[in-house]
Amino acid sequence: MTPPARRRTPAPPREKVFAAAMATVAERGLDGLTMAGLGREVGMSSGHLLYYFRTKDELLLQTLEWSEGRLGAERGALLSRRAPVRERLDAYVGLYVPDGPRDPHWTLWLEVWNRSQNAGDDARARQAAIEGAWHRDLAALLAEGVSRGELRAVDPDRSATRLRALLDGFSVHVAVGLPGTGRVQALAHVREFVEETLLPAGTSADR
Repeated sequence: MTPPARRRTPAPPREKVFAAAMATVAERGLDGLTMAGLGREVGMSSGHLLYYFRTKDELLLQTLEWSEGRLGAERGALLSRRAPVRERLDAYVGLYVPDGPRDPHWTLWLEVWNRSQNAGDDARARQAAIEGAWHRDLAALLAEGVSRGELRAVDPDRSATRLRALLDGFSVHVAVGLPGTGRVQALAHVREFVEETLLPAGTSADR
């Protein structure tokens, strides 16, 4: 007699896995994200998760890419509005800087960065693609501001590089909860930098 075929439980959509991973990071931090725990959340064994993602590093990177895809859509909507460049630049900065300590997206970003030293060429290229998207959008916005006379005649690419370095530095401080460097303080410092280096002379913050 032929034994009955085993019923295979279909794997959940990857988006469900990524959403569960982000929720776990938000609730319990990165230390609370284990393959076994995540598997229980989505109804899969840790072995099945490893089958689909191969390693935890790959799971983290794919989750980050998924999160970045959502942020990219939000960023695109903000930057495509019919509004002054300064207003859209403020929106870009607000989206970039973490909400506070242990912000799940930035917690994940920092972990992927930390693991990148031993990552392969493919993983590093995918990380660079994420960085590149933020850079291109900012450089394009600055170029628009220069062409419209809303910003000084700066080199958009160079200015985008410097502004993102400033944003990265403050964002790390906010994400790790460095005393005295919360989101409000970080946004104030960036706002001052923009006024001093990008706005035309004589332009006040209220204009």
